[in-house]
Amino acid sequence: MKKILVMLALTASFLAAINVQKASKDELMCIKGIGEKKASSIIKYRKSHKLKSAQDLLEIKGFGKALVKNVQKDIKSVACGGKKSAKAKPSKKKPSTKKSESKKSNSKKSDSKKDSK
Repeated sequence: MKKILVMLALTASFLAAINVQKASKDELMCIKGIGEKKASSIIKYRKSHKLKSAQDLLEIKGFGKALVKNVQKDIKSVACGGKKSAKAKPSKKKPSTKKSESKKSNSKKSDSKKDSK
């Protein structure tokens, strides 16, 4: 029973990964880390070479292990429905105290003008 489950899991992982040999430019660009230039590089490369697996992408200039891993695991970019990175956190700005100080100084000036009249 365990062997069957392992085989099903392996089969599902192979089916989920994108076929880099046949994928269109738009499909390639959906992979996290692949933009228009890298998608064009893949298409140009595969005109003269056969891509048997995602590991073959390492032969193309600018492709590294992290990008190959994204292709193998079919990690989508945010634009194509992928998840946002956990590293990206919105910055919290501290409230500026300059405005409140300037209001205080303006009110002191108006008070001094009233006193002088």
